[in-house]
Amino acid sequence: MARLAGVDLPRNKRIIVALTYIYGVGPSRSAKILDAAKISPDLRTDNLTDEDIKVLREELSHYNIEGDLRREVTMNIKRLQEIGSYRGMRHKRNLPVRGQRTKTNARTRRGKKGLAITKKK
Repeated sequence: MARLAGVDLPRNKRIIVALTYIYGVGPSRSAKILDAAKISPDLRTDNLTDEDIKVLREELSHYNIEGDLRREVTMNIKRLQEIGSYRGMRHKRNLPVRGQRTKTNARTRRGKKGLAITKKK
């Protein structure tokens, strides 16, 4: 099993798909990394040599991925909250940030509906 950037890549998957298991690497970045490393996208993770893994590690070091990227995103959200921007306040209140409606829907972000108070007889 190949381990890159602190992530165990899944066995027997094409390497172009397996690289997307790393936070910050999507399909297009995965293809770009494989082009730079001169590795076939059709190669399976099980068939990677130690040399291939070493080259992939070197290529991945050029990108901001995994823990560093998560930390950066968290710091950006904290900055928005500290300066009191609209987006920061929406993050703080756990509401949708990107202009979605909240009168109806938004259940994923707001949580489960509170049960209606029933009238006692």
